[in-house]
Amino acid sequence: MESAEIRRRWLRFFEERGHTVVPSASLIADDPTLLLVPAGMVPFKPYFLGEAKPPAPRLTSVQKCVRTPDIEEVGKTTRHGTFFQMCGNFSFGDYFKEGVIPLAWELLTKSVADGGYGLDPDKLWVTVYLDDDEAAGIWTDKVGFPVERIQRLGKKDNYWSMGVPGPCGPCSELFYDRGPEFGEEGGPAVNDERYVELWNLVFMQYERGEGEGKENFEILGDLPSKNIDTGLGLERLAMILQGVNNMFEIDTSMAVIDKATELTGVLYGADPASDVSLRIVTDHMRTSVMLIGDGVTPGNEGRGYVLRRILRRAVRNMRLLGATRPVVADLLDVVIRSMGEQYPELITDRTRIETVAVAEEAAFLKAIKGGTNILDTAVTETKAAGGSVLAGDKAFLLHDTWGFPIDLTLEMAAEQGLSVDEDGFRRLMKEQRDRAKADAKAKKTGHADLSAYRAVADTAGATEFTGYSSTEGESRIVGLLVDGVPSPAATEGDEVEVVLDRTPFYAEGGGQLADQGRIRLDTGAVIQVRDVQQPVPGVFVHKGSVQVGEVTVGSAAFAAIDTHRRRAIARAHSATHLTHQALRDALGPTAAQAGSENSPGRFRFDFGSPAAVPGTVLTDVEQNINEVLARELDVQAEVMSIDEAKKQGAIAEFGEKYGERVRVVTIGDFSKELCGGTHVRNTAQLGLVKLLGESSIGSGVRRIEALVGVDAYNFLAREHTVVAQLQELVKGRSEELPEKIAGMLGKLKDAEKEIEKFRAEKVLAAAAGLVEGAMDVRGTALVTGQVPDGTSADDLRKLVLDVRGRIGGGRPAVVALFTTANGRPLTVIATNEAARERGLKAGELVRAAAKTLGGGGGGKPDVAQGGGQNPGAIGDAVAAVERLVSETA
Repeated sequence: MESAEIRRRWLRFFEERGHTVVPSASLIADDPTLLLVPAGMVPFKPYFLGEAKPPAPRLTSVQKCVRTPDIEEVGKTTRHGTFFQMCGNFSFGDYFKEGVIPLAWELLTKSVADGGYGLDPDKLWVTVYLDDDEAAGIWTDKVGFPVERIQRLGKKDNYWSMGVPGPCGPCSELFYDRGPEFGEEGGPAVNDERYVELWNLVFMQYERGEGEGKENFEILGDLPSKNIDTGLGLERLAMILQGVNNMFEIDTSMAVIDKATELTGVLYGADPASDVSLRIVTDHMRTSVMLIGDGVTPGNEGRGYVLRRILRRAVRNMRLLGATRPVVADLLDVVIRSMGEQYPELITDRTRIETVAVAEEAAFLKAIKGGTNILDTAVTETKAAGGSVLAGDKAFLLHDTWGFPIDLTLEMAAEQGLSVDEDGFRRLMKEQRDRAKADAKAKKTGHADLSAYRAVADTAGATEFTGYSSTEGESRIVGLLVDGVPSPAATEGDEVEVVLDRTPFYAEGGGQLADQGRIRLDTGAVIQVRDVQQPVPGVFVHKGSVQVGEVTVGSAAFAAIDTHRRRAIARAHSATHLTHQALRDALGPTAAQAGSENSPGRFRFDFGSPAAVPGTVLTDVEQNINEVLARELDVQAEVMSIDEAKKQGAIAEFGEKYGERVRVVTIGDFSKELCGGTHVRNTAQLGLVKLLGESSIGSGVRRIEALVGVDAYNFLAREHTVVAQLQELVKGRSEELPEKIAGMLGKLKDAEKEIEKFRAEKVLAAAAGLVEGAMDVRGTALVTGQVPDGTSADDLRKLVLDVRGRIGGGRPAVVALFTTANGRPLTVIATNEAARERGLKAGELVRAAAKTLGGGGGGKPDVAQGGGQNPGAIGDAVAAVERLVSETA
């Protein structure tokens, strides 16, 4: 049974039994504590935690998931993978154990002809929690499952929680016996390789307290309502139904292995080492495609870092297998064809996905070339210092700057006889990830415990947002935190976070910055609001400081935003929508939004593009936008179902999470997007849009920065003043400026060339004198000296090679010249073939000189270059070279 059919049967089975089908959420987690969705239940966390009401009491989904903690194990075993699909059915206060256990049994064992998976009942095993007699009784009495194949396990294996105080409960798991060829018998308690876990049924019925790990926590009591959360690994079930040994051999994965085999000529199963690489390529290419499909772009932090690491590991392993040319496009094609039936958006967005992936591959192949030189230098310096371990900060630099996977650094260092300080490297990596994670969380929560915000939501409900229709209004303080701690009151000077029952303040989201303004209490107290965030869904937290008086929970208040700032941001946000559409009109649908920021009077817009946008195209886009402004199109917002919005062709932003009801912003007949932000009423209110330019911010992603309204006018006014000044200087009209300035620059360039030529001739003129002053060191001609300060490295190199060429007669020769450039000492040393036969190598001589200068260097045996920090040590460096020549010659 194909993977796509497994997915269809799952959703159809539960839909026929009263479940609402929920599409897979984006892999981009809507949770400040997570980068990516690692489990099928994550999108449903707000329902289980009581933060939001589920759309129906019964839900089902097949959720895309990515887990990377065990990335180093991928390929080495057949059980670890980064991308997988989790089939789930969920009940919120509806059915419980007596409902979910028979459903699971029915779907697994019902015949294929009748819509089930047709598993042999005699090969299934069940585990339950130690004292869960209720679940065990349902299995034996209601389902008729043999008691001898039910095993009772402890908290570590059969008890579930989120790892923090909150919902928890026992679980029951279903396993499939693959037979004696996979190990000893005795059930899942004995052998989890033979008995493969298929389905976990979690009975969420208790509330857990504080505690560490999976077992050391207290059960506080019953939950108000009992919930069901289940998860079945699609790839594991496919492995069983397709009769293969592991998840890398199922239909959607084997297709990628076959293509990798075709591209490299390496057969799967022929060699354990190459099998590891083939499995890594297969897993990582699937993950990369799904991440890019959900809007993640390669970068050096957060989700972008995860994608970059995974995609580059795939490329690296293809090269280990023998691939010598770019391979990502071919592998990506297979992934999309094999997964496209399950996720049609992969086919729709194929061009964008390929653009991003291929650009990242090209960048990595270039990085390998550049990074190798950096690594060689680090290895040379380590050996010169007598070390045998490459420092962790060097490995981190290679990873962070050049994108070197640590396994690549390990391998290349080992080839040169060095190990790597992996602990130091991983410590720096952890510090970087922790900083990124803490920054993201702090932006949302202000370092406060999320439970404080949840408590406000539980007692006061969600904040009513009135900002679409008003900029001020009456409200009441329903929550107050001082320095991140819940408090009944705050006084003048306190940093506070205030929750109102209703507010006109827009909370930052969708690329739009938050409103600022003031909250005045009836008592005369005033709160200056600097920022507004939604740390938990529906709770607007106003961050600021108490300017005057005392603030208390329950006080009546009057909230008023800074209308000048709001209008400026609204103009920027509407201009962003116009820019998005104009770019799509000019470049096609691949110019999809990849991020934005709407600030007062200005905005930036990130979009997908494989290369820089030509200036002429950018000019046309700008003209198109401003022509729309002149058409005075009305801007309207309407709330509708997500399906209706898609039917109307509304554009959605990658990475944003949308509910069943969405807000659609329409600008005349020009633009239609899903958007929760604030906008102008008519395009004429924008006045003017000026695109300042575009640049690259990552592989396949470009950024436009622009000004709107008065800010755009002020920019053009300043530009006009500059042009007028240039006209006066060059005595020409504005349209003549490019030609006249180009002529001036050309003359200046010619003059610089003449000066450079004169300087080089002067330097080379010293060659004859240097040759005449050559010393004889045990039969070797040694030329040393210091040339005038300011001599460039290129000129110094030319002089050294010229002097070496003038020493004839087959005599061994070493030339070592020094100079000071920009306050730093520089040396170039060259040897001829006769000298090298005596063991005199330029690279070794340079390292000796550079060490004396307080720096480093390297190069080839015939010519090398180095430098340092101490110009005053040049005399000592010359002596070090003379000494080494004498000892070696």
